[in-house]
Amino acid sequence: MNILITGAKGFFGRNLVENLKTLRDGKNRTRPGLRIETLYEYDLDTPRSVLEEGCREADFVFHLAGVNRPKDPAEFEKYNLGFSVELLDMLKAAGNRCPVMLSSSIQASLTGRFGDSPYGRSRLAVEQLFFRYAEETGAEVLVYRFPNLAGKWIRPNYNSAVGTFCHNIARDLPIQVNDPRVELELLFIDDLVEALYDALEGKERHCGYDGLTPLPKENGPYCWAPVTHKATLGRIVELLYSFHDQPNTILMPPIPAGSFEKKLYSMYLSYLPKEKVAFDLKMNEDARGSFTELLKTADHGQFSVNVSRPGITKGQHWHNSKWEFFIVVSGHGLIQERKLGTEEVLEFEVSGEHIRAVHMLPGYTHNIINLSETENLVTLMWANELFDPARPDTFYEPV
Repeated sequence: MNILITGAKGFFGRNLVENLKTLRDGKNRTRPGLRIETLYEYDLDTPRSVLEEGCREADFVFHLAGVNRPKDPAEFEKYNLGFSVELLDMLKAAGNRCPVMLSSSIQASLTGRFGDSPYGRSRLAVEQLFFRYAEETGAEVLVYRFPNLAGKWIRPNYNSAVGTFCHNIARDLPIQVNDPRVELELLFIDDLVEALYDALEGKERHCGYDGLTPLPKENGPYCWAPVTHKATLGRIVELLYSFHDQPNTILMPPIPAGSFEKKLYSMYLSYLPKEKVAFDLKMNEDARGSFTELLKTADHGQFSVNVSRPGITKGQHWHNSKWEFFIVVSGHGLIQERKLGTEEVLEFEVSGEHIRAVHMLPGYTHNIINLSETENLVTLMWANELFDPARPDTFYEPV
């Protein structure tokens, strides 16, 4: 399959192109039915010949090009409607009736706060152009009306409040929120790319519209990406500041699979400047070695790394309800555990040469001994709960 992408260097286009390349190059194997051959990437500074060849050879066209924040409103007609006319005329001249996807906007509904939107009127004009093209040629036209797009690489200080918030908060710059109660509907770019993979496979979802709301309809004139998220500006900003503070708190908020929080966190991280990509952790050091908390989670405990110097024994304590995993990743050691009130000692020889996890059982006093005379023993530790100095649930008792 040959694919033409207009607007290939924009936020939407870059994400789509890079992901199509993973299919083309066999790196993404989640869509075994898709065989991508040539990608024709067209943008304002691309040679005209690329567009002409793409219109002749494409088996599918993604029309993403357009402007939404021009200095002169007249550019809406030039770049949105004018270029769309040019593209469709090229396809007609080439006799190419392949499917064409149009990236439009919910603003084309001209509903509610979009009732007098110059951008919305320009997008509606392009939609009508594409529907007429479908009637004239019999080509399949897939018109998508998108809400606010979000995700990596979106341009800050342009047309995305969330992109601006991510950029500024990552750099300790101020942000402005006029009304934290305002709710946004966000479509993350990775979910959108998956919806467009569906379209390439002929499994696009059709719909009609009731104002701003898509209504699934088998033969509806529009298409839609079903996975979106709604959140207030206040909630978005609250989350972004918690992500910003994570290197200091080392607390990871809940980020369930597929959740808004997980996707927003990924977006935020893509805006980190170089000086924020790496950060120091507090090492608690003494003559025995060091202990460093790596990561705390809101509901799944915490991770730490323990370094024991040669010949050192650490631990010698027990817990009521806390339990842990000890995972030696370097060195050679011995873990001992003894149930309180008994004399039997469980022993586990551990080494970075054969990585295994050992449970530290509730009600068992336990230790870890560095058996080497020359090398440090490095142990990754996970505990099922955060350490609470007021209720440490840790009591000294030699094994």
